[in-house]
Formats: sequence, structure tokens, C-alpha cells
Amino acid sequence: MVRLLKPLSYYEQKYGSPLWGFTKLFLLMEKQHNRGQDGAGVACVKLDMPAGVPFMFRERNIKANPLDKIFRTLLGQYNDHVAAGTVHPEFTDTVKEKFDFGGELLMGHLRYGTSGGYNLSSCHPFFRRSPWPTRNLALCGNFNLTNTEDLNRSLIAMGQHPIFATDTQAILEKIGFFLDEEHEDIYRFLRKRDLAGEELSRRISEDLDVGRVITRAAQKWDGGYVLCGLIGNGDAFVVRDPSGIRPCFWFQNDEVVAFASERAPLMTVFDLAVEDVREVEPGHAVVIKKRGTVSSTPFTAPLPRASCSFERIYFSRGNDVDIYRERQALGGQLAPQVLKAIGYDWGNTVFSFIPNTSETAFYGLMSALRTLRRDEVKAAIMKASREGTLTEAALDDLILRNWPRGEKVVSKDIKIRTFIGQENLRNQLASHVYDITYGSVRSGEDNLVVVDDSIVRGTTLKRSIIRILARLNPRKIVILSTAPQIRYPDCYGIDMSELGKFIAFEAAVSLLRERGQGVLLDEVYELCRDEVAKGGPENHVRRIYEPFTAEEISAKIGQLVRPKLSWEGEVEIIFQTVENLHAAVPHHRGDWYFTGRYPTPGGYRVVNQAYLNYYEKIDKRSY
Repeated sequence: MVRLLKPLSYYEQKYGSPLWGFTKLFLLMEKQHNRGQDGAGVACVKLDMPAGVPFMFRERNIKANPLDKIFRTLLGQYNDHVAAGTVHPEFTDTVKEKFDFGGELLMGHLRYGTSGGYNLSSCHPFFRRSPWPTRNLALCGNFNLTNTEDLNRSLIAMGQHPIFATDTQAILEKIGFFLDEEHEDIYRFLRKRDLAGEELSRRISEDLDVGRVITRAAQKWDGGYVLCGLIGNGDAFVVRDPSGIRPCFWFQNDEVVAFASERAPLMTVFDLAVEDVREVEPGHAVVIKKRGTVSSTPFTAPLPRASCSFERIYFSRGNDVDIYRERQALGGQLAPQVLKAIGYDWGNTVFSFIPNTSETAFYGLMSALRTLRRDEVKAAIMKASREGTLTEAALDDLILRNWPRGEKVVSKDIKIRTFIGQENLRNQLASHVYDITYGSVRSGEDNLVVVDDSIVRGTTLKRSIIRILARLNPRKIVILSTAPQIRYPDCYGIDMSELGKFIAFEAAVSLLRERGQGVLLDEVYELCRDEVAKGGPENHVRRIYEPFTAEEISAKIGQLVRPKLSWEGEVEIIFQTVENLHAAVPHHRGDWYFTGRYPTPGGYRVVNQAYLNYYEKIDKRSY
């Protein structure tokens, strides 16, 4: 969101363009393009428009490169107006009157669809229209709610007829209902004072308590969310869940208030220092009134903080200073496990990574390995010096031949990705999405260690990565995951909800059956069914993993992801430990997908329901 605090003429005079805010919105969205490839949408509210003139606009697109198409279309409209003489940029009243997005309040969203389909109707922002400015609402957000069905039932109980589409629609109607009530309460109060129409509308706008609307609407929300809303009168709000699961940042000066899902884009687009950007506090609503005042107030009871660690491992861009350091630390934490896996064979091991999000962790791993190797070399030199055996050849052997060796072994062929749209084509062509650097590994001599950010299903490893790495004929392939084993559904953030598709779960089930403990699967089913029925807070899926160590499950995963090949080398999979994850990422403790500890009641219902779906062979989300 970008909220201009000055008239458009101010930005035209200072920055040379009345579209300064519009341009900033585009740049913020472009810098966060990692957050959505399935569609894009923007909305605008113009302040103080006269009656009879439109004041609220929306544009959405779900075609290839949707963000580019939206802004090309809108800027094309603007340039056509300028060419026709209906808009003169130096006279900003013509910009505001003629150009749909020549407004002071702008909002954008990049869609990464995990439910609700991929058509235009599922693309944010959602819109709720009314002839009353204070009842118009545009809403977008990054969120998953675990209890959308309950919210829809509550809307029905209120007398509404909700469309069972997405949790976005449910939230839109929930906020809209209480926005209507707030409007009606103020309207009835002011009507008794015989105010004229314009003054009545102005007073409703002034008295509208957006924080109270959010507080009333959010009473039953269960999930991880950041919501961004524009109201037709010019008020706006940004809301973050009480556990702080989803990220949101903002800054304010005397010209603008701006929000984004990540900190680095705000710093880049507005040329800010780290300390200039704040987090939206968990459980708070930041409300910007039409008059320009900004307030941050709690709208719900606080919960223990459980910010999503997967955001730091994978989803957010890595150019944020803290995320960069955390990913380096995640890679460095794996060094002792790696050395054990290769038998401390420094001279015959190549280290690499699978692009792009694991690259920073690779640098962290290499730094940690070099530190360990320096200590070994130092100790060896000191010993040789004391014994009088230090020679030039010995130094060469110690320092040069056995120094950690990094290579660009795997690269991604981006061109292929553009035409793999259907699932069957994706499967057929998966082995060609990645390519290898021939000659980077000495055939039959070197171990090959490759850093990945996370392993969820193991499908890409089996169908693509290990197959192409095996073409280099290493002695051994070691795959490192900077994330721990993903064992449980994520129903708040990245949305990994189907339990049977996790390679760690598949490995645990395989081990149970191999060891004659398959009856436990039936016992867990009965427990999960009872827990879902009573709405209890117990995660019974944990029992599937309890008979085994993490190392046993990792070893089984290595067997499961190894494809049938003529190559006879060993494959080993190494996962980050949960303890090392918390050491590397100390301020984002949300780890329910690794540990099964959920921050809200809805999470426990989801994990048990996910197991019921698996057991009953029902192929759908568990919430």
C-alpha cells in the first residue's frame, strides 16, 4: 500500500511527476515478484472527488507477466490522455480527474494461488461496492485461515448469502458486514441532527471507527494473515495476525505512508535505512484516516509470537540484511554433518548448490568449512614445525590440495520453465529444467555435496536433480537441506496441507510397515478422528514419527528419492536440526511444519484432518 500525504501537485513539483506514488507502487510490487506469479491486481481511491464522479478503481490480470501487463495498460491510458490533451501533467487536477489511478491511496497484490482456483475472480484485490463511500471496500492479503467454513456459517447466521469461494471472500464479507453496521449506527445518530447531505457524508467519514470494525470482524479468525484494505471515503488499514505468522513492514514520513510484505523493497524503493522501517505489530491494525492521521492499535488478544520460519528459509527474498545472515548461518550449521558424511575427505569433495534460494546458504557453508579447515591446517603446521618436518610440499598438500572446493555444478534453464504449464508436461520435462556443468566433478573420484533450501515432497530430487547429478559420476552424492524435515501440514503460510505428499511422512510410514508396526497407522486414525470430532488440541500424527530417530528417517528418505540408475554411487540426505534452525533464525520461531506445535487451535484440527484424508485416500486440502 502507498498512501500519499500531500496533493498530487506536490509530487509533480518535487519529483517531476504526478504519478510518483503510482510508480512507487509498481516498484514495490516488482521487488516482491517472488511472492506471486499467478496474477496481479491494483486498486486506487481518489480523495475528495465531487459527487457523480468515480472515486474508486481496480485493475486485475491473470495472464503471463500480469504485473507488467497491468502497468503497461494503465500507463498506456495515461499517455493516451496526455497525447490527446485531456491530461496535462503539470496541472494535476486533470490527472486526478481523467486518469483512473491518479489518486492518493494505492494498493497492489501479487497472487500465489494455493486455493480458490486461478481465474480472475480469485485474484486480489476483492471489491465490495456501494453508493456510500464509507461502505465501499477493496481488500487484498497474504493469508490462510483454518476455519473458513465456520466464518461462512456465521455469515449465514447473520442473514447473508455468502459465495463459498475462498477465505478472501469470507473475510471481505465479514469486514463488510461490520463496516455496514458502523456506517448505519453513525448515520442514524447524525440523521436526528438534520445534517445536510454533504455534511452528513463528511461526518460519517470522519467518525467511522475502522479499528472497531476490524475488532468486531476478526473475533473468530484463526490463521496467519496480513490484510490490506481501502475504504471508499479514503480511510485505509493494514492488519496482522496476533501470532505474527505472516510478515508485514511499514514506514512513514511527511510525504507518504507505505507498507510491504518485506522490508528490503521498502528500503530500496524509498531509499531508507534499516532503522527507518518498522514491523506491523502482531495483533495490531494500522489505520490511516482520510485526514492523514496514522494509528496502530491492537484489535485482538495477543498470542505467543510464532513468525513463520519458512519465510526466512525460502519464501522471502534474500537481500534483506537479517535474512541474508540467517541463510548464511543455516548453511554454516550443516558443516559438521557434511564433514562426517564425506569422511573428512577435503581433497576429493566438490561443494555446490541448487539455485537460487539456496545460494546464500552455500556461501555460509563454505565459510564455515574454510574456518574448520583453517583450524586443521594451523594445528598441522604447528605440529610439523615442532617436529621439524615442515616442507614446501607438505604446505602444498595441507593448504592447496585439501582446501574446500566450490563449483557451479547445477544451473536452471529458465527458458524451459515458461512453457511447462500442465502437470503431465511438467513431469515429462522435469529432468530438463536443471542442467549440469560437465567437468566440474572428477568422474569416479569426487564426492558431490549440494545445498538445497528445503525438501518437501522429494519429487524434484528423484525425477530431476539426482538423475542429472549422477551424470557427473561422483563417488557419492550428499544433498543438504537447510530446513529440517517437513513432517506436518502448513495451514498458515506456504500452504503445504496434504500430509501424504511429504517425503518425511512417506519415509516414516515405510519404516513402520517394514518393521511390522503398521497397526500404529490404524491407531492414529482412530485418535485423529476422535480429536477432530471434539475439536481437541492434540497432534496425534506425532506418533507416526516417535519410533524413529531423525537420522533413520533421513536414511529412508535417501532410499526413496534415489531413482533407478546405472550409476552405483551412494545418496545421502542431510537435514537441518530444529535446534540449529532456532540458533540460526532466533526471532522467527514458527516451526509447526517441523515440530507439529501449532500456534492456534485450528492448526491441530488441520493436522488431524490431514491424516484422516490420507488414511481415507481423500485428495484435498485439510481446511
